[in-house]
Amino acid sequence: MHTQVAVLGGGPGGYAAAFMAADLGLEVTLIEVDARLGGTCLLRGCIPSKALLHVARVIEETHEMAQWGLEFNSPTVDLGVLRARKDKVIENAANGLKMLAKQRKVNVIRARGVFADSHTLVLESQADSGAEVPQLTFDHCILAVGSSPTVIPAFKLPTDRVMDSTKALALQEVPDSLLVIGGGYIGLELGTVYAHLGSKVTVVELTGGLLPGADRDLVRPLAARLEKLFTSIQLNTKVAGLADKGDAIEATLEGPEGSSTRRYSRVLVSVGRRPNSKGIGLENTKVKLTEQGFVVTDEKQQTHDPAIYAIGDISGEPMLAHRASHQGKIAAEAIAGEAAAFDPLAIPAVVFTDPEIAWAGLTEEQAKREGHTYDVARYPWAASGRAQSIGRTEGLTKILFDPDTERVLGVGIVGAGAGELIAEGVLAIEMACTARDLAATIHPHPTLSETISFAAETQLGMATEIYRPKR
Repeated sequence: MHTQVAVLGGGPGGYAAAFMAADLGLEVTLIEVDARLGGTCLLRGCIPSKALLHVARVIEETHEMAQWGLEFNSPTVDLGVLRARKDKVIENAANGLKMLAKQRKVNVIRARGVFADSHTLVLESQADSGAEVPQLTFDHCILAVGSSPTVIPAFKLPTDRVMDSTKALALQEVPDSLLVIGGGYIGLELGTVYAHLGSKVTVVELTGGLLPGADRDLVRPLAARLEKLFTSIQLNTKVAGLADKGDAIEATLEGPEGSSTRRYSRVLVSVGRRPNSKGIGLENTKVKLTEQGFVVTDEKQQTHDPAIYAIGDISGEPMLAHRASHQGKIAAEAIAGEAAAFDPLAIPAVVFTDPEIAWAGLTEEQAKREGHTYDVARYPWAASGRAQSIGRTEGLTKILFDPDTERVLGVGIVGAGAGELIAEGVLAIEMACTARDLAATIHPHPTLSETISFAAETQLGMATEIYRPKR
């Protein structure tokens, strides 16, 4: 079997690439090992976790309403119904992708693809797929095989009590106690879900702060809220070992106060992800890898092998679904002969905790590290009428400006719905907006989106709701 474009991997990058290539008139074959399209993001990542975080948020709102005089009984959680609802969300989206592939005449093969050479994939069909195509030759291939949770051998015990993010999302039970190893976004998001469902959650982070790499101004309000939600947050602490005790997992922790041993009903290991670049035959091509296992690409997403392109998690950081989707479209356009390049000024990142954290462009830590000169404008949500009305005044909108041109360099937001607000910051960076552009754009009142224009007004010394002495 031969195809013009083979897409290896059916995640958000893979199906976006396949659909774009088909829209451009190319013959496309999509190879995916799973029975459904969607990849990690849809099937066992972004979408199911956000569905569960929505449930957690509703539970939290019932508690917050007490200050308004509204009292609710403690919720009764039916895990069977909750799992079924989560699975329905996934199934509906996966069915939609299946239909879109059919409408675009994208040939979908359920198999595992391994490169035999730069123009041939050996297809290892899944037992229940019914597909019997031993190999596929192609003119071009778009590599979109994604990433997997990092596995630490010492934590790999033969028990369901030690989970990765995929197993945690399966919601087998609500454990009495949960140890989360890693204070990154996956650990904090899933820890939030389990805490609201009733687990006593302990987070252990090796570094000195949650969400390493994120702006400290943004992390601070989240950390303060999580300290109340979680049973314990232990920073500068290492998990030296795990032991299966049958009815619990015994963890040995080494922190500032010495070594201790504690028992937990379940453990979630969330210490990062690694690219799926091993075992797919890349050594049989001209594709080059970094020391970390990422595929090296140019601005068109083309690898050192002219016939092969790579997108998404396998092509480097940041490992984000929207980055993969955008890169997939770029690769398809490049293969079709159109002018295309992946050169964004800003790629937004969102942590869907409560409060959410979102940022785009330059962060203050990055600016300091790279020697940039910058001005910082901060607008506390305590001055926002909308934040006051919904009782979420812990938020902050922070913008970095070029001191000479007042052009927007970076935007960071922490607060309710920060993920929905950051898109304006991305657009401002891409469009080279200045502080005056943002301040002069009339935002609806009362909304949280106003805090972006108000932060710009702060930079200009003309904010209405806060007083800033003249220089």
